[in-house]
Amino acid sequence: MRIIEADQVADVKAGEIPRHVGVIMDGNGRWAQMRELTRSEGHAAAEHAVNATVEACLDLGIEWLSAYAFSTENWNRSAEEIGFLMRFEEWLLRKERRDELHEQGVQIRFLGQIDDPRIPDESRAWLDDTMELTRDNDRLILAIAFNYGGRAEIVDAARRLIEAGVSPGEVTEARLAAEMYAPDMPDIDLVVRTSSEHRTSNFFPWQATYAELVFMDTLWPDFREGHLYSAVAEYQARRRRMGAASVAALAARSGIGR
Repeated sequence: MRIIEADQVADVKAGEIPRHVGVIMDGNGRWAQMRELTRSEGHAAAEHAVNATVEACLDLGIEWLSAYAFSTENWNRSAEEIGFLMRFEEWLLRKERRDELHEQGVQIRFLGQIDDPRIPDESRAWLDDTMELTRDNDRLILAIAFNYGGRAEIVDAARRLIEAGVSPGEVTEARLAAEMYAPDMPDIDLVVRTSSEHRTSNFFPWQATYAELVFMDTLWPDFREGHLYSAVAEYQARRRRMGAASVAALAARSGIGR
């Protein structure tokens, strides 16, 4: 993917802006290893990338930014690393930065299995305080996927339908979508993954069904505003057909509907 120049940012702003961008923040560990640092130090370095991404989203007028912070599979990591990742104020969103985002009109949500007993009480309290502080903001919604797994979200939604007494014949996409962690979340338009991995790793599979996927070699701690502008430029360059045009073209070629 081509990285755009600073004088091309205006062209990006003038183009189609995705409503919802998702970022899979990958490469903290490799970034640290290359510098002979601990994995925790790599996670701490990710804060600058998060800040830069939020600022770029605010500049472009993006409405939703979803970031993959801690997956349900991450519990397999070392106790030391997990303990550090539970302390959001030390690596992802320091209190001073959280308060700045609040002043900027950013609403912060944490989406996932937040009631998991493995999450320390003080960590859960910090999540709750942050969401309560920013809940009325509407300039940008920053949705942080924490203890999140896409399959788990769909299973949880199905369980809630069953608990509500919904019969199999009454299950629709709309009813299932209404039971997701954030029912008001719009579909993701663009997913960006760093560190040269080419997979989505259980990241909002329901909401990202039609998302454009952009993969970058850049490690997450090195991600800055220019990288997001470039990903949006790539999004703008692609022809978004959502499947409908392909079906129509096939029908025309085969004579269907004549």
